[in-house]
Parts: sequence; C-alpha cells; structure tokens
Amino acid sequence: QVQLVESGGGSVQAGGSLRLSCAASGRTFSSSSMGWFRQAPGKGREFVAAIDWSGGSTYYADSVKGRFTISRDNAKNMVYLQMNSLKPEDTGVYYCAAAKGAALEIESAEFGSWGQGTQVTVSS
Repeated sequence: QVQLVESGGGSVQAGGSLRLSCAASGRTFSSSSMGWFRQAPGKGREFVAAIDWSGGSTYYADSVKGRFTISRDNAKNMVYLQMNSLKPEDTGVYYCAAAKGAALEIESAEFGSWGQGTQVTVSS
C-alpha cells in the first residue's frame, strides 16, 4: 500500500501556472504507475494524467494535453504535475493516485491508493 499526500494547490488567474506535488510513502511506490485525477464541483472524478513506474511513458487527457506535464522522482518518492496556461475549467480538487501495478493506467478502478486532494481554483 502507498500513502499519498498532495500539496501545491491554490488560487491563480487564468493563464497562470501551478505545480502540484505528491509525496509518497510505502515500499511499492517505485514499482507503481501514478496518476492525477480531478473533481470539479458537482461533477465526477476525471482522469488528468498518468505516468508509468519508470517515468518513461506518460498519458494525458485531451483537455490538458500541451499544458500539463506529469513527472516523477523515484529517488525522492515524489510525483509532480506542472500546470501551465490554466483555465477556469481546470478548477477542482486534484488527487494523486497510485496504480495497482507498474503499467500505465488511466481508469480510476485500476488505482488502489489515493491522496486527500488539493484544491485548485482558476479565476477568469
């Protein structure tokens, strides 16, 4: 089991940037693919980005492609989400998640550990 704690959320104007961090603990972190999901008010949780165990493969939702970058540092047990050119529709609670295996996953059901979430608010 992997324990996850997100940080870095906040309020920013449209066009601005934020960098989310996810600190992981647990023996299986370096062998788990990781993902970021978000949930807007009144909506369901949606996939944002994912990265495989090595960091060699990444995948993004179409809505964030070209603006967001996911990365990981296995030596530090950290996962990051760099968010640029933020839009009001990016507003929501962002969750870091650890998948059950090493291969890249995008379905929430394939993630077994979740953080508590960090709020991102983008104003127009």
